[in-house]
Amino acid sequence: MQATTATGTETGAETGTGTGVTSPRPRPFGRTLCAMVTPFTDEGLLDLDGAQRLAELLVSEGCDGLVLSGTTGESPTTTDAEKSALVRAVAEAVGDRASVVAGIGTADTRHTAELALDAEKAGADGLLVVTPYYSRPPQDAVEAHFRAIADASGLPLTLYDIPGRTGTRIEPETMLRLAEHPRIVAVKDCAYDLLGTQKVLARTDLAYYAGCDEYALALYAVGGAGYISTVANVVPRRLRAVLDAFDAGDTGGAARRQQQANALIELLMASGLPGTVTTKALLNSRGLPAGPVRAPLRPAGQEVTDGLLAEYERLVAA
Repeated sequence: MQATTATGTETGAETGTGTGVTSPRPRPFGRTLCAMVTPFTDEGLLDLDGAQRLAELLVSEGCDGLVLSGTTGESPTTTDAEKSALVRAVAEAVGDRASVVAGIGTADTRHTAELALDAEKAGADGLLVVTPYYSRPPQDAVEAHFRAIADASGLPLTLYDIPGRTGTRIEPETMLRLAEHPRIVAVKDCAYDLLGTQKVLARTDLAYYAGCDEYALALYAVGGAGYISTVANVVPRRLRAVLDAFDAGDTGGAARRQQQANALIELLMASGLPGTVTTKALLNSRGLPAGPVRAPLRPAGQEVTDGLLAEYERLVAA
């Protein structure tokens, strides 16, 4: 894991002016994080060897951190034991070259707290905790849930704000109160509310990671810490190049790189299929560890896969 202070600020990060513009925001888990798929065998079993090989590849291609067992990692259909085994295997594979963040979010506060302890024992560097879903708790209950999870282990937390899936927003005022907790250090932002996000950025030290790939540069430009990207499973260097260009002061080049990637981002994330399905289809077509998806998800058809591969080849050739 990258060196961090007690509050999660990446040490040694430049905050220069002029042409070298690097965000001064805290980066508790690095800057370029991949929401990694969970590889399965052809029989649908957890493929730990494949997970290690994929993790090593992603880190070598520019990922500072790996987020395991998020939505992309098919957390609803993996067991608690599988989640812990995955953390152990990936942490062993990447060592101190990248942070390992464990997705532990459930709709049950008690169960989520148990998963926090499991992830800590398995060697995770941090936790990703989504808003409790389906039950749509009010904001005071949302706040209490996150505080309980932050108190359950010694690991730093990333709050996952994705109301389109959970049905409940983490409102900016709730974020401000949660930011007071010493172990709540970051947000994976999929709320599509840049104004609300900036209100929190202006008043806290929370590290905001873009959780929607088309949003990454826009959030970074107003003080975001980086991204937690599903698309990074397939083009990690291309996405990192967007932020690298911005940090070098080449804002026009950063915009061009973002725009070049958007066609593949749209196919992977907005084609009507879950990103897990399309990402695994593209990884499998390239001979990389991924394997099948678990029911109720179904694999992408050949026409979709061919379109993904053609767009991928176009992007990497650009």
